[in-house]
Amino acid sequence: MSSIGQSVEKAFTTMTSTKKVVDLQRDIQIPQADQPRLTTDHGVKVADTDNWLKIIGSETETEPKKNGPSLLEDQIGREKIHRFDHERIPERVVHARGTGAHGYFTVSSDRASKYTFAPVLTDSSRTTPVFVRFSTVQGSRGSADTVRDVRGFAVKFYTEEGNWDIVGNDIPVFFIQDAIKFPDFVHAVKPEPHNDVPQGQSAHNNFWDFVGLQPESAHMVMWVMSDRGVPRSFRMMQGFGVNTFTLQNAAGERHFVKFHFIPELGVHSLLWDEALKINGQDPDFHRKDLSEAIESGAYPTWKFAIQTIPESREHEFGFDILDATKVWPQESVPLEEIGRLVLNRVVDEFFPETEQVAFCTSHVVPGIGFSDDPLLQGRNFSYFDTQISRLGINWEELPINRPVCPVLSHNRDGKSRHRIVKSEVNYWPNRKDIGRPVTGEEGGYVEYAESLKGIKQRARGPKFQEHFDQAQLFYNSLSAYEKAHLVSAIGFELSHCEDPVVYKSYINVLNNINFDLAKAVAVKVNGEVPTKPGRANDGKKSKGLSQLDFLPKTPTIVSRRIAILISDGFNAIEMQAVRDALTSAKAVCYLIGPRRNHILPMAGQDFGPGIFADHHFDSQRSTLFDAVYIPSGEEHIRTLAKNGRVVHWVREAFGHCKAIAAVGEGVNFLREDVRLPGIDLFAPSRDQDSDEVVTSYGVVTTGKYSISSAVTDVLDIAPDTRGFASNFAFQISQHRCYERELDGLTERVAF
Repeated sequence: MSSIGQSVEKAFTTMTSTKKVVDLQRDIQIPQADQPRLTTDHGVKVADTDNWLKIIGSETETEPKKNGPSLLEDQIGREKIHRFDHERIPERVVHARGTGAHGYFTVSSDRASKYTFAPVLTDSSRTTPVFVRFSTVQGSRGSADTVRDVRGFAVKFYTEEGNWDIVGNDIPVFFIQDAIKFPDFVHAVKPEPHNDVPQGQSAHNNFWDFVGLQPESAHMVMWVMSDRGVPRSFRMMQGFGVNTFTLQNAAGERHFVKFHFIPELGVHSLLWDEALKINGQDPDFHRKDLSEAIESGAYPTWKFAIQTIPESREHEFGFDILDATKVWPQESVPLEEIGRLVLNRVVDEFFPETEQVAFCTSHVVPGIGFSDDPLLQGRNFSYFDTQISRLGINWEELPINRPVCPVLSHNRDGKSRHRIVKSEVNYWPNRKDIGRPVTGEEGGYVEYAESLKGIKQRARGPKFQEHFDQAQLFYNSLSAYEKAHLVSAIGFELSHCEDPVVYKSYINVLNNINFDLAKAVAVKVNGEVPTKPGRANDGKKSKGLSQLDFLPKTPTIVSRRIAILISDGFNAIEMQAVRDALTSAKAVCYLIGPRRNHILPMAGQDFGPGIFADHHFDSQRSTLFDAVYIPSGEEHIRTLAKNGRVVHWVREAFGHCKAIAAVGEGVNFLREDVRLPGIDLFAPSRDQDSDEVVTSYGVVTTGKYSISSAVTDVLDIAPDTRGFASNFAFQISQHRCYERELDGLTERVAF
């Protein structure tokens, strides 16, 4: 993308405004070169910020002057060091590694009005500001983005009735049913206590020991070991509220509810080998991807949907609807789309916004309430407590956390208090009638009047005792390639467990899910291969569990990253025609060459000093792109053929099932140098000047692509289109060609 285009898009993004963005302006300082000048935190102008106040002198006039002791009286020096020493706040125990963005939420349907009176979910005239933070769970702030892990998907809605937080994940279930087990789970998944290893992954003894002895985690393990554990982008993953909440309508009726965010780009993942390599090649891959999309105008967008169950139907299901290790199958509880979430603004400064933003499941607004979900009950206590530990008791006064609606309470003092309340009273009741409570009729929050009867005890309901039905349902619902990836993922993780008790015992858990799954993993990790199923498989499947269920109805290549490999002598006219076609559909193209400088086109094409390459072959890898295109040009192809890095580039892209395109001599490069197995390529016998297009396993080739070809190739992202660019775009829109894996082609290529 050109720098001019990026500047225009960034300027547009900067102008994007909501009530929350306006609210933050009073805390934003934009320094200029001449104003304001450097001061201390208490406003005194600083004359020297490079030298500590010290004694400089000599004992005699003839001796050279030397440094003496630094003086403790130097307030400017002490303040600078003290502030630096305290720049770091306690890291989040989980979800430490994250990034965030601003956006807005709108209501697209009045369907929710029969369930709730909350205007944020029913008033289509509103635009509610939001801040969303995405994160990994296990690793520290310094870990990598593309590790296999759950992703946090937390949304803060700045509503006119107060802040509402959905503190969710990209997976709809969790490892445990009761919050009291949360410390055990986190201790088990975190680096082991004796050596603080491993970082950012669950492939170790303690995690698999815990989940093997805690079968309620079986369903969640299936999800995180599936492709869901390595998303291609934060923009291409679902979000879930995980817990069961409640909605209350104007008639006083209550419904149980689950919240869903569905990405309009579809749900897509990396391949495991790809994710491993990106961890080292670009550990900030997901962070950069989010910013790149927003700044280019390809705003990440999700549909917002709900599932609801009336109180009267709570006990009609074979599972407990308050069990956080269970989903509500869509066949029994359909999704109802009611809104849209859009992210359209990057943060101005990472720490005060992304790092200091704090979420609480207990933050709800009138019309939205809690259920007796035992995991939610504990989260409501835990999240508020952990924010106090991290940010102090006045954390809700921080700019990113404060509501956009009026706030008044009788809470006072405490560390880092910001608000100044000019009043003679700080209690209720008081003689001035200040800060009086608000009735439900006036908009005050009133809890639902629920009748309760039971025995106080440490126990769980009978439906909480079943742990394998939905794990099996999830496995059955996966496609063939998703099942293969799941087997490989569990095999990888268990192969990193040194204790035989751990990896052998988990085979028993898997055998209660699926017999073939257990056998395949057992063979990989030297476990005991079962001879019969632990339980029968009823073969049931459910909608919305496979990622294939979320392919966009209209194929799209918006924000897809396409690498164009070039060297001196390439066909620049052809390249520009193809690039223009792809960027017209909002794909992002990068030129990769032998140097980051001007690359000369083939003879007879006048492009002045040449066309500037964005990166050189050694600085970027195929793993960082969604597709690869090789234009024609004899000299250019001869150079590429001599470069082992480039040959590996294309083989690696093929091994990762990515779309590949080539024209003219570029096709010969694929045939003779890259040597892709089992692929039907455009052949010279078909007439080298022909613009016939051959597509095979996601590889698109043709003899030439001229101006006349481009004129007739009006970009149509659909199957069986005639044009070269249109065919290539469609293959990119499918994310990956997994048939290469299933038919054994990728394993024949070293990558």
